[in-house]
Amino acid sequence: MRKFLVVLDDSRECLNAMRFAAMRAAHTGAGVTILSIIPPDEFQHWIGVGDIMREEARERIVAHFEVFAKWMRDRQGVDPELVIREGEAVPEILAQVREDSSIGVLVLGAGSDKAGPGPLVLAMTRSAGSLPIPVTIVPGEMSKERLEAVT
Repeated sequence: MRKFLVVLDDSRECLNAMRFAAMRAAHTGAGVTILSIIPPDEFQHWIGVGDIMREEARERIVAHFEVFAKWMRDRQGVDPELVIREGEAVPEILAQVREDSSIGVLVLGAGSDKAGPGPLVLAMTRSAGSLPIPVTIVPGEMSKERLEAVT
């Protein structure tokens, strides 16, 4: 089964990327993989403290994931899977794509403020020509109705 890969982070635009991935998956019989990446600099403390912080970060990610997963299951009939990786975002996304051959599309949310679409969108579009899969960029300000219409 083909899967949509979507990145879970704390950005506002992440919500629209999640919605888009779930709706497309529901309409095409695909699955959704939600990838959350813990940056390495979060745990540069003493070993014990770093381990506790890592576990707390994982707990926050799982709680955040469960909110999206419940909506996907209840509203779209899609049961997403969660993958948590540690490292820098772009290399970890590329590693996930390489390791899971069923991933067919990367879905990213683009910010709409003056700062631009966001560092992840900028970095991934720079690499788009060499990616093994297409990238779908979903505007963060796109309405639910418009998302439904295009999926």
